[in-house]
Amino acid sequence: MAHIIDGKTAARTLRTQITQQVAALHSQGITPGLAMVLVGEDPASASYVRSKTRQTGECGMRAFEHGLPQSTTQQQLLQLIERLNDDARVHGILVQLPLPSHIDADAILDSIHPDKDVDGFHPVNVARLAGGTPGIVPCTPLGCLMLLRGVLGDLTGKQALVIGRSQLVGRPMSHLLLSENCTVTTAHSRSRDLAGLCRQADILVVAAGQPELVRGSWIKPGATVIDVGINRLPGENGKPRLVGDVAFREAQEVAGAITPVPGGVGPMTIACLLLNTLLAALRQHQLPIPEWAPQQS
Repeated sequence: MAHIIDGKTAARTLRTQITQQVAALHSQGITPGLAMVLVGEDPASASYVRSKTRQTGECGMRAFEHGLPQSTTQQQLLQLIERLNDDARVHGILVQLPLPSHIDADAILDSIHPDKDVDGFHPVNVARLAGGTPGIVPCTPLGCLMLLRGVLGDLTGKQALVIGRSQLVGRPMSHLLLSENCTVTTAHSRSRDLAGLCRQADILVVAAGQPELVRGSWIKPGATVIDVGINRLPGENGKPRLVGDVAFREAQEVAGAITPVPGGVGPMTIACLLLNTLLAALRQHQLPIPEWAPQQS
């Protein structure tokens, strides 16, 4: 039976480390600041922003919320980003996605200064990660890496398979694992013999967006499985149930360690957003990065 990787506990530990580092910065007159921009009134997006705001404050950082109406123009949003780029109190900027259809999301994300791009989506940070140089790493892949390190320690020489090639998870995850000296394969919807590829992997990161795609019979005995997927399926009494991209009950019988859904990768994503804000503040004030922080970020 696989060890269950507890993302909630890992995220709590990370937030404690962040809080302690932020307190040390307060003694130097520095308070890391995170600006969060929400356009429109999408309930899910508003809920995410509230959660991020709450956790930002709990860590001793300053949150700057900017709630804009659905009718906000692209030019108005660009002007706000420009002001936030120039605001020394703001060390990180997050624009909640999705944006309304009349706004070009790529243009908005590209307008954020790379050093304040705490989502790690700016082309400069993408290039830094691909080139193996320090930059800001997307939160979900960074959280996955920290969970893997917590279970396995040194990842050198491991056979790793990443299922999914999105710019948000799959591609940056592959680059992170390469930086950890893994032998990395990236699979996707057109890959042949996906089951066979899975059976060779010591590390399996699944971000395919397909509920329970990976079956227990596909998994190499003893492998470490990180399930990034979150899918809503019909449940009992009409209530939806959440499942990942891995058939958890089957996989649990074979894997050495596995993340649950929910309670695995999800909690680490917001914790890594706070980490990225802290690291951005340290860099902008030319202060050293703590030893406990991942070197890739």
